[in-house]
Amino acid sequence: MKKPGGKSGGLGGSTQVRISRLPHGQDLPLPSYQSAAAAGLDLLAAVPFEAPITLLPGSRSLIPTGLRIELPEGFEGQVRPRSGLALKSGITVLNSPGTIDADYRGELGVILANLGGVPFEIRRGDRIAQLVIAPVIQAVLVEAENLSDTDRGEEGFGSTGQAGEKDAAADKPKKKASAKKGTGKSRAKKASKKRTAAANKKPG
Repeated sequence: MKKPGGKSGGLGGSTQVRISRLPHGQDLPLPSYQSAAAAGLDLLAAVPFEAPITLLPGSRSLIPTGLRIELPEGFEGQVRPRSGLALKSGITVLNSPGTIDADYRGELGVILANLGGVPFEIRRGDRIAQLVIAPVIQAVLVEAENLSDTDRGEEGFGSTGQAGEKDAAADKPKKKASAKKGTGKSRAKKASKKRTAAANKKPG
């Protein structure tokens, strides 16, 4: 078995993955990379010739591939949408990226959803998704009462990259307050001038 970073394969080396065709996928080509440096293997639909699946707008369906795989420990399979289907027809993988664990031995299925505005037909042999084989790390969780402090703290859900906006917002009230103060001084000066002018008009 070849490890990542080996001499053969693409940019990151290669690893062997055992694959098995199910009876309803016997006549279909195995998944393949479409370019020398491609990250994803194309998955094909193993629906019957006589029974294509039509995805209505807003609907979803589990599409069979007729394949089972055996991933080596330390790797996962990621099922991702095809960009062409997403752009042209609004077809995507609903749970993207779908995760295939190394100990799973069932058929690979792709949950496709139609986010477009018209029905979409899936025929046998259609390229429906991409399969990316990637290394994974299992974490060892260590329970702790306290966590280290960071500048970000508990800010989340779109909070990053907005420090400049927050600073600008914080400065606005100060500017308004100073403007109000300036307005009060100018009013006092005008009132003083009026009183002086009125006093000068009185007969001496």
